[in-house]
Amino acid sequence: MQAVGTVQVDNERVIVTRWEFAPGAETGAHVHQHDYVVVPLTAGTLRLVEPAGIRDVSLQVGASYARPAGVSHNVINVNDHEFAFVEIELR
Repeated sequence: MQAVGTVQVDNERVIVTRWEFAPGAETGAHVHQHDYVVVPLTAGTLRLVEPAGIRDVSLQVGASYARPAGVSHNVINVNDHEFAFVEIELR
């Protein structure tokens, strides 16, 4: 099952996307082309499948984090509830 990304802003400075994951949904493998910030809208655990292995990360509502361009992963919702976050990519 595929996660659903809805672009809210796309201009010369940022791309803002709201991501919604049903239980078991995933983004598919991808590489980030821009530095980005994630703002969780839901608390729970996401599984990251990365070149170095698999890890589960616990996220809390509003506890933002930033990552550099070049991050490669697949993100999977391993919760039994829907999960959502806003991703802000910096151009």
